[in-house]
Amino acid sequence: MGDRPSYQDLVIWQRAIELVPVVYATVKCFPKHEQFAMSDQMRRAVVSIAANIAEGQARQHQKEFLQYLSIARGSLAELHTLLIVAQRLQYISPDQLKHIELLLGEIRKPLRGLAIKLSGPAP
Repeated sequence: MGDRPSYQDLVIWQRAIELVPVVYATVKCFPKHEQFAMSDQMRRAVVSIAANIAEGQARQHQKEFLQYLSIARGSLAELHTLLIVAQRLQYISPDQLKHIELLLGEIRKPLRGLAIKLSGPAP
C-alpha cells in the first residue's frame, strides 16, 4: 500500500472520532438503570468504529484493512440499532435520532466507498 497517510489523515477516521463525544453526551441523559447496560454498549460501539479504521489502516496488507473496515461497518450498524431502540424507549427524541443518523451517514457512505476502492475493480 506504499506511502499511505496516517489513519489520522483519513477523513473517515476524523468523522468517526467526532461522533464519539456526540454519543457520549447523548447517553448521559439515559435513565440511571441504563448507565451500565445499553449506554455502555453504545459507547463501546462508537469507539470501535474509529478504532477499527485506525487499526486496519495500520496493518500491512490491504486485505487486513478491508477486514477492519468491515468490523467498523458492523459497529456502525450496531450503534444505529441501539440508537433506534433508545428512541423507541424514549431515551432520546426523534430529532436526536435524526441528527445522529445524519452523522452516521457521513461515516457509512465514505466507509463503504473506501472498502470498494481498496477491493479494486469488480470481476
